[in-house]
Amino acid sequence: MSLNLEIVTPEKRVYTDTIESVVLPTVEGEVGILPGHLPLLTQLDAGELRVMKRGKPEVLAVGGGFVEVAGDKVSVLAESAIDVEEIDETAVEKAMERAQQALSTKAALDPSEVERLESLVRFSAAQLLIKKRRK
Repeated sequence: MSLNLEIVTPEKRVYTDTIESVVLPTVEGEVGILPGHLPLLTQLDAGELRVMKRGKPEVLAVGGGFVEVAGDKVSVLAESAIDVEEIDETAVEKAMERAQQALSTKAALDPSEVERLESLVRFSAAQLLIKKRRK
């Protein structure tokens, strides 16, 4: 048996393939999904998403969002997602610094902008951690 995994962000479809299993970072901890998993709807957290495909692991960094498991289909609706091989550490570090600087003036910012910047910092931190672990 296998699973169909689809990862979509507001910008594009990041990943779609038939896989053996997936481990997802959720707000309540990591969740492993195998074929035959019970239906599930949960909130995705920033972190490492691990896919097992043809016996080989693939890793993506994901931001917040939602995960739905229905039958043999796993749908991930993420704020952001990137393959670990595409992470540019220098660019991520600079983006994180800019977001942290903007957050230092939190009182002057709109609450939705604060939420966006905090999400960017969490996703950036997740990318850096994942990239450094994979070296």
